[in-house]
Amino acid sequence: MHTAPDFSVSPTQSLLAGPDFDLARIDPASTPGFTGGKQEGKARLAAGTDRLSELQEKLFAESRFGSEISVLLILQAMDTAGKGGVVRHVVGAVDPQGVQHHAFKAPTVAEQKHDFLWRIRKELPGPGMIGVFDRSHYEDVLIHRVRKLAEPEVLNERYGKIREFEASLVDSGTRIIKVMLHLSKDEQKKRLTERLERKDKHWKYNPGDLAERALWDDYQQAYQIAIERTSTPDTPWFVVPADRKWYARIAVQQLLSDTLAGMQLSWPKATFDVAGEKAKLAAT
Repeated sequence: MHTAPDFSVSPTQSLLAGPDFDLARIDPASTPGFTGGKQEGKARLAAGTDRLSELQEKLFAESRFGSEISVLLILQAMDTAGKGGVVRHVVGAVDPQGVQHHAFKAPTVAEQKHDFLWRIRKELPGPGMIGVFDRSHYEDVLIHRVRKLAEPEVLNERYGKIREFEASLVDSGTRIIKVMLHLSKDEQKKRLTERLERKDKHWKYNPGDLAERALWDDYQQAYQIAIERTSTPDTPWFVVPADRKWYARIAVQQLLSDTLAGMQLSWPKATFDVAGEKAKLAAT
């Protein structure tokens, strides 16, 4: 039976992309703040589920009594980095009625007629909800930079619009957790190879992934710039090493739990006479 060690340093500190952030210096196979291995990590994930579930339920319960606060978890990564696994194993462990999940694909013809944030606004979490974006508005400064789909001045304008947009969300009561799952090129190759070798994984493989993989260095630079340009004290980025899936999951779980704990959530007080209702119930 493996124990579930705590983080020696919280991911809110160890994974924060600070002023001297350099993506190239971060080891995708590292496990910052956690000294255990895979089995201890799995135990940590299981042990952290109850705390996260209780905090999520408090958030949801408060919204039923007028609270407007919510949480938005943004997941960005190269293909195969494990966004789906984080959604299943971390967010999927809480009450689904309190979660709004949306995976953004390439914009439709109708969406392209609007500002790039238009489709994002439609999917924002409501009061008491944990919203999860699998990819997001950041695609419009990542892919568009790498594929040269937008001029440099347009990209610069978008960074500013993103900062303003996210600041407005924070002002309205939404806490934002921005996560880049940082995968190595070698690990991606292993995961793509597995998808080709297993029939039950073929559905996950997209030949177009190789075209994006060929632009790996360009994407790393695009992430570096996007993180530098859009990290603020209220909406920082966290770069989570993702070569070890178990670590990425416990790190995101801890980021979520720490964020919710920092919101000073509490159970709503009863609006009725508890003792009186107990007496009435006993008499039935």
